[in-house]
Amino acid sequence: MGCSLSTLEDVDQNRRIPKNVGELAVFVPGLRIPKPVNFSQSLGDNLSKSLIERLSGLRTRVVVLASQEAQTAVKPKRKAATQHGGSMLSDLQQSLEDYLPVLLGLVKEGSKLQNSVKFVWVNQEDDTEETAISNAWYEVLSVLHLMAMVSFSQANLSLLPKTSSDGYQQTDESKRNSVDVFLKGAGYLDFALNHVLPQLPAELRKDLPVDLAEGVLQALCQQALGQSVDIQLGMAIDCTKATLAVKQRLACEMVKYWHQVFIMHYSKQLTASREFAHDNIVKLPLTSGWGEKHQLYVKWKYDEAQAAAYYYHGLILDEGNTEKSHLMDVSSLRAAEEFHKEKKKECEAFHTTPPISKNPPIWGTMKYLSEKIAKDASSKGQINQDLYSHERVIETAPVLPDLSVALKPDEYQLPPNDPLWN
Repeated sequence: MGCSLSTLEDVDQNRRIPKNVGELAVFVPGLRIPKPVNFSQSLGDNLSKSLIERLSGLRTRVVVLASQEAQTAVKPKRKAATQHGGSMLSDLQQSLEDYLPVLLGLVKEGSKLQNSVKFVWVNQEDDTEETAISNAWYEVLSVLHLMAMVSFSQANLSLLPKTSSDGYQQTDESKRNSVDVFLKGAGYLDFALNHVLPQLPAELRKDLPVDLAEGVLQALCQQALGQSVDIQLGMAIDCTKATLAVKQRLACEMVKYWHQVFIMHYSKQLTASREFAHDNIVKLPLTSGWGEKHQLYVKWKYDEAQAAAYYYHGLILDEGNTEKSHLMDVSSLRAAEEFHKEKKKECEAFHTTPPISKNPPIWGTMKYLSEKIAKDASSKGQINQDLYSHERVIETAPVLPDLSVALKPDEYQLPPNDPLWN
């Protein structure tokens, strides 16, 4: 299933940081890739030959497939063909699911082998820095993180519009599937945060790479939920039976999720902002390469969510049919227009920041709102816009309603230990 295409000897020399990643519907940070481990040397005196061979074989397969998947990122032609890319991702996900039950034997209750093996992982973004930790819970955490990133990559492929005689199209099935995949990925991260990370000693948690920091895992989990709601909003827009209130609720939910991601990436800029004051803001380090690109992606998606939320909030206010509600309606629509302008700038900056990427043909929520926001903001009335800066427009906009957030990550549980451990 791919192992014949690469060997462990050429895994390291094949891996390089991509300069162009082609079309992106979903941004996925650089993959963390495991490096080979000699289980015989570490566990030879404590485990049977068959168990060691099974551990080695399954992990070797993960190493090879993860390295091959990282290589597809340097091939910008639609992820080296969507069908092939999807097959490779499915193989990698399956290999991780096969490896995990065997790995869990090292951390089972009473095991003395938890700290026997030094597990080494390196990020695709930075192949000069690797993290080696002698704790099997670190390996479990890394596997769950990679499973989540593979899920995000699968969602990206699912959302890239397919070519047809009518141009680029997406099916409702692919959209629904991508929501399921996002929630599944969020489930891996949520479990890692609440059940795996606490297993690591406090001093060891300080040595974790930034990819596995608590704040990063939280941000990625919220990002998955935000993108799930974005897809649901797009489907609601396409549904004639979806009410304005439903669309407003989804748009406001989307803002809440992206707000949580945003404050984790932009805490330094927000410390003086009363709107975003937060007692436990996590400052995520900005690394070279894809770190900056990820921040731009978050800013783009956050402003895109606010544009949608203010647009539907303005339409709801307009139903009040009073002078006050009309003025608030105009303010909301103008705020939506300003956020939409900013999001277009951020989108362009994101795609031109290395590794270079490009938008697929416009789809989903923004395909509808990109036309409606400017049109409705103009038709509802102008209030001497020359006197207002972007900041002034946002400051005078009405507060978005505090609507409850209903979406949750899928519930995930670790599989039982492989029977070989019995």
